[in-house]
Amino acid sequence: MDGEVEVLRNGQLGLTRMGLAKKLEGNPDHPINQGKLCTRGQAAAEITYHPDRVGHPLKRAGTRGDGKFEEISWEQALGELVAKLDALAAANDQNKLAILLRPERGLRGELIRQFATRFGAPVPLTYEFFDDDVLRRANALSFGNHQLPTFDLAESRYLLSFGADFLGTWNSPVAQNIGYGEMRQGRPGNRGKFVQVEYRMSQTGANADEWVPVKPGMEGVLALGIAQVIMKSGSRRAGDAGPAGMLIDGWAGGLAEYTAQEVSKRTGVPAARLERLAKEFAEQKPAVAMIAGAAVAQTNGLFNALAVNALNALMGSVGTPGGVFFMQGGAQEDIAGGPRSANATARSLNDRQPLQEELRDAQVLLIDGANPVYAAPRAWKVRETLTQLPYIVSFGNFIDETSALVDLILPDHSFLESWVQSMPESGAKTAIVSMAAPVMQPLHETRATGDVILDVARRLRKPLELPWKTFEEMVKAGPSPAAAKRVADRAKPQEKAARRPLPGGEARKFAEPQFNGDANEYGFHFLPYPSQALLDGSLAHLPLLQELPDPMSSAVWSSWAEINMQTAERLGIRQGDWLEITSSQGTIRVPAFPSPGIAPDVVAMPTGQGHENFTRYATGRGANPISILAPVVESETGALAWAATRVKITRVADADGTLVLFAGSLRDYPPEHPHR
Repeated sequence: MDGEVEVLRNGQLGLTRMGLAKKLEGNPDHPINQGKLCTRGQAAAEITYHPDRVGHPLKRAGTRGDGKFEEISWEQALGELVAKLDALAAANDQNKLAILLRPERGLRGELIRQFATRFGAPVPLTYEFFDDDVLRRANALSFGNHQLPTFDLAESRYLLSFGADFLGTWNSPVAQNIGYGEMRQGRPGNRGKFVQVEYRMSQTGANADEWVPVKPGMEGVLALGIAQVIMKSGSRRAGDAGPAGMLIDGWAGGLAEYTAQEVSKRTGVPAARLERLAKEFAEQKPAVAMIAGAAVAQTNGLFNALAVNALNALMGSVGTPGGVFFMQGGAQEDIAGGPRSANATARSLNDRQPLQEELRDAQVLLIDGANPVYAAPRAWKVRETLTQLPYIVSFGNFIDETSALVDLILPDHSFLESWVQSMPESGAKTAIVSMAAPVMQPLHETRATGDVILDVARRLRKPLELPWKTFEEMVKAGPSPAAAKRVADRAKPQEKAARRPLPGGEARKFAEPQFNGDANEYGFHFLPYPSQALLDGSLAHLPLLQELPDPMSSAVWSSWAEINMQTAERLGIRQGDWLEITSSQGTIRVPAFPSPGIAPDVVAMPTGQGHENFTRYATGRGANPISILAPVVESETGALAWAATRVKITRVADADGTLVLFAGSLRDYPPEHPHR
């Protein structure tokens, strides 16, 4: 629409009239979203018009961490960064340039990787709290695809989900909602059944026909118990699972250790119920299973994922209608032009050494999109590590906990003001490249990060020979020829078979999940889960999402801790009462929310709040559950096991109105409710 807007020009704010983006929607022709858009996408327009957006380059003016910056020109800012990089090159210390990114699937990440490679720096690091490295590794081992899966839900008749919030926050939720709608209502007289296995009811779980609580870390055992019943019935044989089954110790012998009775003891799921679920899963074909979330965020998370993969393979649900697929060209090694066992454009912190070790020798650090000071356990000492680095640059357009520590901010355009490109790894069966041109002129004195990277590459004393003048030129040119050829080759019908599994395919024995904190002192499992609105906290600065009622509690603008209703009654805890939640790493204070959809020995909190520095809308609001997590890792991949911390709780004060609910209370559930 045409309208007036406040803009920044030559350091001065003023009103101007221009074309403005008013509303966002999905593209009806897009194979993934088919014209739909999630709530978080709807709210994204606020990024452009946010009153606290950084509108010009900033240079640190005070002590690192005090958040004081001064405005400088782009010429001065670029000159300062180029001087730092030239100094590294002159000292032959190019390997002391470190780059930290939020995971980026597309040409922006590829450009930064090429910049690093040509400069002589290490491959960029990535960090995201709710990453899926464990599941990608499991899929590489089971099926040869180091990527997230795509589910053909529209053709499924039976869906068994182990902790995957696929309708809310995980993987490709818009595409998955569309497919789920077809599964449930798109075939008159043939409504598919959906079973959710988890120990805290998610938005997805609330939509299930059947909700099955399970002990934390035992999801893989339950999957193997179902597989054992199916194989024992004779409807499927162990060999039907192929290599995916051989990754599980005892598979060839029919999983004799995973009888329904034994699995019931371990998981808490009654044997009769397990046997019924197995019978339904085997008979109501096509059937498919999925796993994500807390189920893979345990010390035995890889085993759990491999078990579910084996169950899918046993049922013949891989690469067949109604089953699980892997987007052609979506594997991470297809993006940039070279096979890798990990991300081709970057390497994840979660499967390498700790952050402080990765950055210990860095002289210059570039940060794009990541906020590890907020989104990493305090035990990792990210803030202390960054404080010791000589020089840090951020490309962010907001000041957050991490960018408050930097020396220079080179603010990016918003996505509505610049060329954008993405190559998703899931959501459709065929390879997809999405791109969009700017839809409006920049409001402020910002510059597209891709253009800044290319400009810096040219300004160096020894210019880097990158083949593009602008990021627009790179986007229009598309992926590298080698990557494009691999995508095309894999789209051919004869190439649609699954890849060979990766080496490292020895059979895995089940290992009991390990938890930080003695159960006698820390009596509750602690579950930080992604907020439906704020995700991992990276969207907490958008007021529309702060105002959005949580679908399970109806809470807005606040943090809360979910606790089982019977447990709360036993401890004298009422809705809104203040709790102290203490782990071996620290304590946070939040209001209580008694809920019927959570196990008696679990306390759960949404992530997203508890920011110390992230605009007027998020700063000082609520508590950050990530801060008290123990630095426990998945045993094989080294990924953070964010569901493996135990806590104790103490009621410390009465309710005072801090917990704001949009739609009333759950206190009126009748006493005979099955989850009370």
